[in-house]
Amino acid sequence: MYLHLGQNTIIRQKDIIGLFDLDNSTVSKHTRDFLAKAQKEGRVVNVSTELPKSFLVCKAGEKKIIYLSQISASTLLRRSGSSHGIDFGVW
Repeated sequence: MYLHLGQNTIIRQKDIIGLFDLDNSTVSKHTRDFLAKAQKEGRVVNVSTELPKSFLVCKAGEKKIIYLSQISASTLLRRSGSSHGIDFGVW
């Protein structure tokens, strides 16, 4: 199955490691450091034309790619359907 993240970006659900609400998760310094490091390494893909509301950590071979989406984490979770075996984490 696939999940539409916005702006013509679709990813395979089996590649999703975690789905996070940007407002709640970036309270943690560890999360901010993680996102800053990923940005410096060029592993962040912004699929949002507006202010992002969520981010997904996804497998891409041996690397991890972070997608920023303007769609809320709760909407993405609903779109995915919980019966598809996705285990969304919370930081």
